[in-house]
Amino acid sequence: MVREVLAGLEIRPDRLYVDGTIGEGGHAVAILSRITGVGELWGFDRDPMVLQTAAARLAPFTSHFRLFHRSYARVGEVLEEAGRGGAAGILLDLGLSSYSLQFSGRGFSFQRDEPLDMRFDPLSPGPTGAQLLNTLPQKEIERIFRDFGEEPRAPALARRVCELRRERPWRTTGQLVDLVLSVLGRRPGSRVHPATRVFQALRIAVNRELEELAKFLEGAPHWLEPEGRLVIISYHSLEDRLVKQRFLSWEKAGVMRRLTKKPLTPGVEEVRQNPRARSAKLRVAEKI
Repeated sequence: MVREVLAGLEIRPDRLYVDGTIGEGGHAVAILSRITGVGELWGFDRDPMVLQTAAARLAPFTSHFRLFHRSYARVGEVLEEAGRGGAAGILLDLGLSSYSLQFSGRGFSFQRDEPLDMRFDPLSPGPTGAQLLNTLPQKEIERIFRDFGEEPRAPALARRVCELRRERPWRTTGQLVDLVLSVLGRRPGSRVHPATRVFQALRIAVNRELEELAKFLEGAPHWLEPEGRLVIISYHSLEDRLVKQRFLSWEKAGVMRRLTKKPLTPGVEEVRQNPRARSAKLRVAEKI
């Protein structure tokens, strides 16, 4: 949704923009191609490997970008450290990067048998997905599957997780996929893999994704200049609900105005070229 992102940010060439989830730099290239003079783009990501990919891709724009190995929830800290009052626009694309799914080897995809890590930052001390499944009480695993994956069969799945870990510890994505299939089976004709909700839930728990998003939304209006734009692309109802509710509360408080009363979604052709974009919802707000 590059075109919609650029329209939402309303790029002014000599201002500062922030890509809070720079990933491999797709949106960043489009933004930087419209920046001139003293304009800058600051890119944030928790994954150091992804930042290396982004740095190589953005090399032609060297004088106009900076990269930070930090969560987007810490944008305010970086602005303060640099003595900057705010950005003209901030973008969050909350989807997983292609690198994370296909090349990281950290277990984000249920289509590969990999270590069940799931940390965005492999250098962080936080627990891996396998460690959570091996140590958490059954009720907590059930809560993760239910609250973060909206999985109706969460009790049965959590019970089976705890039964199987007594036989051997959880280590790989293949083990988890086999468990999900044994409990849920496959629904004929469904395009959604049965493990989708469970993998989403565990990833959210490992990376504390909803907490990070809530922290960001708490500070975002303070990190924008007057008339600065905030563009957020979410991919599941948990994220979109947080964003929608906060945009509405900002508008009622006279802090921000919603520029998209209903979310923008990708067109048919974009979904055909990138099926993972089918659930994307883009919302835009402007600081008053």
